[in-house]
Amino acid sequence: MYERFYNLRERPFNLSPDPDYVYPSRVHTEALSHLRYGIGGRAGFVVIPAEIGSGKTTLLQTALRGIDRRTSLARLVSTRLNDRELLEAVMLDFGLDPPPGRSKPYLLRDLARFLVDQRRAGRLALLAVDEAQNLAPAALEEIRMLSNLETEKSKLIQIVLVGQPHLRDLLNEPILEQLRQRITVRYHLRELDPGETAAYISHRLTKAAIGAPLVFPVDATDLIGEASGGLPRKINVIADAVLLFGYGEDRRTIDVALVREVIGELEATGVLAAPMPPGETRSKEDHLSLRERQLDEQHWIITEQYRLLKLRESLSASPEGRAAGGGWADGGDRFDNAPIPASDPGLWARLRQGIFAAGRAAAPAAPTQSTVGFLDKDSR
Repeated sequence: MYERFYNLRERPFNLSPDPDYVYPSRVHTEALSHLRYGIGGRAGFVVIPAEIGSGKTTLLQTALRGIDRRTSLARLVSTRLNDRELLEAVMLDFGLDPPPGRSKPYLLRDLARFLVDQRRAGRLALLAVDEAQNLAPAALEEIRMLSNLETEKSKLIQIVLVGQPHLRDLLNEPILEQLRQRITVRYHLRELDPGETAAYISHRLTKAAIGAPLVFPVDATDLIGEASGGLPRKINVIADAVLLFGYGEDRRTIDVALVREVIGELEATGVLAAPMPPGETRSKEDHLSLRERQLDEQHWIITEQYRLLKLRESLSASPEGRAAGGGWADGGDRFDNAPIPASDPGLWARLRQGIFAAGRAAAPAAPTQSTVGFLDKDSR
């Protein structure tokens, strides 16, 4: 869809963590250096707390992609586990198969034997835990106990914990004092400043470009940086929506007016602002969780619109679709009735009208059914 319209090989602002698109900002470069130092130097615990949407998972994947083949890796991303489940999850990810019903002492013995064998073979055992803020204190204490497995000269397992800011608060609990004393590398990943936001957007557009990359003007990137708070995930949501709406309105260039209108539409859905009802209070953690859910919901809306556009394009390109005027085989009305956000019509309505209405006028009428055509922008 808009990839070809803007001469892009793929969507540059996809939310999936892709190490190929890592922008080397100052804070991300420093965080990556801390991760690599901690892993390579076998420095005990490495802890990277980061704001929601700051790119911590992408950063972790980038660091892990750079490890050599002499490292045995266990990576946990599902972390709502008790202490025993955590131990079993670690063993499974290392490729071990803990027998059902085996007691915890036997599980620890089997894991210790595996780690000793790895060390004798000259290999490093690395445990990387993403979303570590979800671990219960008992599970974190279990991780600390794993760090006690060591030879006379070094630890048998290196442990990296990455999570939301609540991880930092969790580790400050008195019950986790012993674990906290074992943290040798810690770095808090922060948001991008306005200059880094502009460079981040340009970096992703250049990475995905076929030929000369699309350019967002400085006043547009400043506006995106202000609305996103410098968080990469929110930057991606806004920039992706800008390209989608720009495509829908046949805009080859991006200007600040379009960006302002898109941000207004996203704010109307509650993604970029979460106003509280009068008199209602929430804890910081609850508020952050609410914002993350709203962001995920908005991304689903945009992705669903994009999926429907792609489906219409494939249907209109098929012989059956052209014979039917580019619509659905059962009359073409279902696609036009696809749900759009129930906020002020604004851009959402214009997006659908700009793409579908023009195509309907240009499509040949079918004698036996209602037709809804599709305007192929790439044929212009």
